Amino acid sequence: MSTDTQTLDIPKVTAYLEEHLEGFEGPLEVSKFQAGQSNPTFLLKTPSRNFVLRRKPPGVLLKSAHAVDREFRVQKALQDTDVPVSKMHLLCEDDDVIGSAFYIMDHVNGRNFMDPRMPDETNETRAGIMDEMNRVLAALHDVDINAVGLADYGPPGNYYERQVGRWTKQYRASETEDQPAMNELIERLTASIPADDGQRTLVHGDYRIDNMMFEKDGTKCLAVLDRELSTIGHPYADLAAVIMQWQMPAGPEGRGFGGADRKALGVPTDEEFIAKYCERRGLDGIDNFGFYLGFCFFRMAGIIQGVLKRALDGNASNPERALKVGAYVPVFAANGLKALERK
Repeated sequence: MSTDTQTLDIPKVTAYLEEHLEGFEGPLEVSKFQAGQSNPTFLLKTPSRNFVLRRKPPGVLLKSAHAVDREFRVQKALQDTDVPVSKMHLLCEDDDVIGSAFYIMDHVNGRNFMDPRMPDETNETRAGIMDEMNRVLAALHDVDINAVGLADYGPPGNYYERQVGRWTKQYRASETEDQPAMNELIERLTASIPADDGQRTLVHGDYRIDNMMFEKDGTKCLAVLDRELSTIGHPYADLAAVIMQWQMPAGPEGRGFGGADRKALGVPTDEEFIAKYCERRGLDGIDNFGFYLGFCFFRMAGIIQGVLKRALDGNASNPERALKVGAYVPVFAANGLKALERK
């Protein structure tokens, strides 16, 4: 089986869509999105409308990783909620079609920000987009998982206990060299998991501004993307993931606010963003936020270690970028240890 993640078999995709997607008419023009390291994603252009195909990478993969079936299910369940998602069309789990499972959704014609500083925008627009990011996150955590049929989308029990265990195994399975800071972070997180407080919500798992599509000329979010890590879990993990990303260096590589003057940009501080989220969800505040932040650094270190391993194994979606991203594993681990000191 081919391990090519850069191309699609256009005749096979065309034949499948002609048979299964109502109203589909070719010819089909295909191009690959370079953003994203997990599931290769392609723009499908037709004379009348555009679609997106998101596939599981071919080749040998970590167990439970690259779950395009879960991405499809959760986005289809959210179609009629306050959480913006692209319209889902088809899920194909037959590897014989293109070599791995994939799904088809509408292409959202919006804009995406790889740099949260949004250098080409006004302070008013930046503030509006950040507030919309906050609103959507609160809306996601307020979704009635029973009403939308997602009560069984994740197992019961302590979310952090489950996640620390899972990502420790994933990290060890893709480990390429010894990282003392990561070893210490795993040990300290395992020893400080908070008691289950009963909150059980839908979580995105990788919530950040570059996984969102906004209006071309406004601040409204049109779709939240990349839900491979979504599950039923604890909402503070998503909130802490936003704050974690903002600690990273400014610019399209780090995608954070490190060294940036947020007041001059018109964007909220960590504390202001957290406070607005709590206000929207009727919360008095969040204790022990340092644990949630440390957990997010740990999980991201595990994710990018997997990206690095795939690059070294030759089946990364974007090999050159994967090698660059992989170099950040010790940085995320060190930041995770620092975060644990935060109250």
